[in-house]
Amino acid sequence: MKTAIINIGTVLTGQLDNPITKPDCIVMEDKKITHMGSDVDLTTCNVVVDADGASIIPGLIDSHVHVVLGDYTPRQKTVDFLESYIHGGITRSISASEVHAPGRPKDIEGVKALALMAQRCFNNFRPGGMTVHGGSVILEPGLSEEDFKELAREGVWLAKAGFGAFNKPKDASEVVRFAQKHGFKVMCHTGGASIPGSSPVTAEDLLEMLPDISGHVNGGPTALNNTELEKVIFDTDIALQLVQAGNLRSALKTVELAKEANEFHRVLIASDTPTGTGTMPLAVLKSIVELTSLTNSSPGEMVAAATGNVGKAYGLEAGTLAEGKPADLLIVDAPLGGTTNTAMDAIENGDIPAIAGCFTDGTLRYLKSRNTPPAIKNIKVVSENLKVWM
Repeated sequence: MKTAIINIGTVLTGQLDNPITKPDCIVMEDKKITHMGSDVDLTTCNVVVDADGASIIPGLIDSHVHVVLGDYTPRQKTVDFLESYIHGGITRSISASEVHAPGRPKDIEGVKALALMAQRCFNNFRPGGMTVHGGSVILEPGLSEEDFKELAREGVWLAKAGFGAFNKPKDASEVVRFAQKHGFKVMCHTGGASIPGSSPVTAEDLLEMLPDISGHVNGGPTALNNTELEKVIFDTDIALQLVQAGNLRSALKTVELAKEANEFHRVLIASDTPTGTGTMPLAVLKSIVELTSLTNSSPGEMVAAATGNVGKAYGLEAGTLAEGKPADLLIVDAPLGGTTNTAMDAIENGDIPAIAGCFTDGTLRYLKSRNTPPAIKNIKVVSENLKVWM
């Protein structure tokens, strides 16, 4: 399958150092972007999409999703939530641990088995075409270096601190080192307790543990105070994950401090759902809009925080638009009935843009999101001979 998008307006690349480009077309083949530019023979393409001047952004990567098994959340007793998330522009989800599994095992073999089961299942399951990186081992006392070596050999590479039965959160430091030594990306719960079995995690704990990612650094849902937040930003190089299900005031402060420290590349946007806040298909897109319109930030910066920054933090190829990169992208536009003419202006104005096309692995998944307003432009699919068929 070879797919092309033509008549493109602006492309936000997901890269902070090169946020905007304006190719005439994008070509996708074999799950990759193979061309960004002009001079494409459209007769060689199976599907051609006319963007009618709309914008293109990378597919959003939600790095804090509490998946368990299949497209079902026990926490909210909701089915097909991931398929709905892809209609919110989230083309890739990263497990924040399967901590909401009913009867979650806490013995070492059970902890490993839960992570491996989720990793294996989501390797074979693509809800709505979404890539789900499932299987995040919950750090418990007694996990050894050999356990992480074994799990890494089986393809598990995510870990979550802050929920285990340690006397104090920072007591998990040795286990965090074991995980990191074998290539795991370790996220740590940050802020106040969220559910029974979790503990408050302070800046002091984070400075001792030094995980790769501070999960919901703006609170999940209860945030650190400003003094603690400053310690995490200025005294570490931990990635700073901001979530829609957290504290908005703290999120705005994090953006301000990260820019002051010239560390915005560490800022990640995620949802932290499904949780007590519920399922939120538009969570990541809503945070992009809020953080752009309420801070001195551009849409390109905040889109990067939800795409390219996440890819870098987790060691993924996904998240940026360039030749050779995964072909996960969105066509976005100003929403019908708004006061703006482009998706970028809509975001700066505080409006949710229309998602008028979603591609994963270079395959068109839909043209009209059921979760956003419709676009003002006439985005359509054309055949090889350019006759409209959708």
